[in-house]
Amino acid sequence: MSDVKDSNGNVLQDGDSVTLIKDLKVKGTSVTLKRGTLVKNIRLTGSEDEIECNAEKVKGLVLRTEFLKKA
Repeated sequence: MSDVKDSNGNVLQDGDSVTLIKDLKVKGTSVTLKRGTLVKNIRLTGSEDEIECNAEKVKGLVLRTEFLKKA
């Protein structure tokens, strides 16, 4: 599996913290994650452009790495 990288090209690993660089609407909920939101303790998935995390009120969220930067 190749390296998982954030929007700036920094390599991400399990347990890292990331910050959102864009407001993201969460499908299936009324929640919008705001730009600058800190997401802690991410988990890598089988895909190099997605990570799993728990954010605010949403558990088991999958985020695309193009909207993240390493905190």
